[in-house]
Amino acid sequence: MKFKDLHNQNKPLLIGNVWDVPSTKTAERLGFQAIGTSSAAVASLLGYNDGEEMEFSELEYFVKRIALSTKLPLSVDLESGYSRNPVDIADHVMRLADIGVVGINIEDSIVEEKRILLDAEEFAAAIREVKQILEQASIDIFLNIRTDTFILHKENVINETKNRIRLYENAGADGIFTPCIEENTDIAEIANSTDLPLNVMCMPNLSDFKTLAGLGVRRISMGNWLFDNMYSQFENTTREIINHQSFKSIF
Repeated sequence: MKFKDLHNQNKPLLIGNVWDVPSTKTAERLGFQAIGTSSAAVASLLGYNDGEEMEFSELEYFVKRIALSTKLPLSVDLESGYSRNPVDIADHVMRLADIGVVGINIEDSIVEEKRILLDAEEFAAAIREVKQILEQASIDIFLNIRTDTFILHKENVINETKNRIRLYENAGADGIFTPCIEENTDIAEIANSTDLPLNVMCMPNLSDFKTLAGLGVRRISMGNWLFDNMYSQFENTTREIINHQSFKSIF
């Protein structure tokens, strides 16, 4: 089944978010249908903050190692494209496609001193140009467009999100990603506002997957939450070793 078709099943597509080859192998063993990189997790591994602090070439190296280790469909978190120039963004996407990537996430915010939303119409115009360049190059890759209105607690968040979705849908988006949305009423309203598959992300108060399906969600991501949880467990286990002067806590 093609990656795009996985968004039209009778239940939401659960993405196994990964950050290296071992996490990719784990996702494969557990039977995930598709995997996606977590930009925050990959950045953390290299000592960067999330927000395009690393070079695109560093991300590309990680993605290549992951792609070579699996046969699962791979989507890549491209943050906001590692450029504000649509031609450069399209080039980054094409380089990922050459590796075997079948989808990307690209977001409408950037990190300067703090994370800020990009102008919606300018971002939509950039997406439209990227889409046109990819089509001219006969590259079919799933563009999952992320809007960070809920992350940034945007005023009138529902209306602002709907407006951005409309612009991105018209620009050629294949899917919409609204991280940090949690309330069922908000999810249902956003899902009903678009024909594109809606992607939500792991959050403390997010409903179970069956409920999300009933609300119209078509894709569910884990973000960097599993990565953070893993290192919390690592810290707790190491603390046990130190406190008890024994390795029994490992076994």
